Parts: sequence; C-alpha cells; structure tokens
Amino acid sequence: MAEITTIARPYAEAVAKLAGETSSWTAWSDMLALAAQVATDPQVADLSGNPAVPAERVADLIVAVCGTALNAEGANFVRLLAENKRFSSLPEIARLFEEIKAVQEGVLEARITTAFELSAAQMTGLMAKLEAKFGHKINASQEVDTSLIGGVVIQVGDEVMDASVRGRLASMAATLKA
Repeated sequence: MAEITTIARPYAEAVAKLAGETSSWTAWSDMLALAAQVATDPQVADLSGNPAVPAERVADLIVAVCGTALNAEGANFVRLLAENKRFSSLPEIARLFEEIKAVQEGVLEARITTAFELSAAQMTGLMAKLEAKFGHKINASQEVDTSLIGGVVIQVGDEVMDASVRGRLASMAATLKA
C-alpha cells in the first residue's frame, strides 16, 4: 500500500495544483472518481495488465467510456498515466486528491473506530473536541470493531490516537517484555 501511495502522490499533487490554479476542484474530483471507477472495472483492468494491448488503446478506451465527463485536461491526464503505465494507481490518485481537496477546503477526514456504536450526542461531543484540537472542520466516519474491547481509535490524516483497551494492553505487554 505504501508503494502505490508513493507512486500516486506526485500525480495527485500535480492535479491538485492545477485544480487550485483554475479553481476546478469539483470538476477534477468528479473526473478522477469516474476515471478511477472505469480503470478498476475488471475488464478494463485485465486489458491494462495485458502486455499485448498498447497502453494508448487502454487510455483511449477509458476516455471513450468517460465521454464528455472528462474535459481535455482530464483526457490528457489519463493518457499521461498510460504513457507511464500507472493505470493501477488511479484509485489511489483519486483518494489522495480528495484528501488534498479536503485540506484546501479546511475539512479534515477522520476515521473513528470504537468497540461499540457511539450515540449522536457522543459523536457530536467527540467531533467538537477534534475540531478544537485540529482547528479545522472534521468530516468523520465511524466503524465498529469489537476487538478493541473498549475505548476509541481515531485517525486524522497520518495521526493516530489510540485510546482503546486493546491498545493499552498491547502497550503494557510491550513494557513487560522490555
């Protein structure tokens, strides 16, 4: 996963720079999402992985399937990915672009994992604390993982805050083994 992120990040940053210069964040977001969806279609993925099929033909196929949803710059971007044989990184490019877009808009994505479903009041309180801590609006998604036993694990960008019982037990075990 880290390798694909390393490959995708420069592309996502370049598209974000272009989107910022032309104030076309939403258009690029839509184009990348659609192109990523087309590129991950099993038939298209098989074609792009087939060495007998030129990458330019796969790029033409993706551009044709996307139709008018891709503007000229979007089509050129797909062709650039074809030249560099990077179709497989398109979903990761779209994901990283969305992260950059959210930061640009002042919104951070948070993934909250708890042992039990949080009530609306608990979620609101937690969101308020996270927004105060990070100084940005937080867009959160919640997951339930009963293996945490209790507590919460919060991931905002690259920062992970582990206040789970499982995390504390693992920390104590590491301390005892040292």
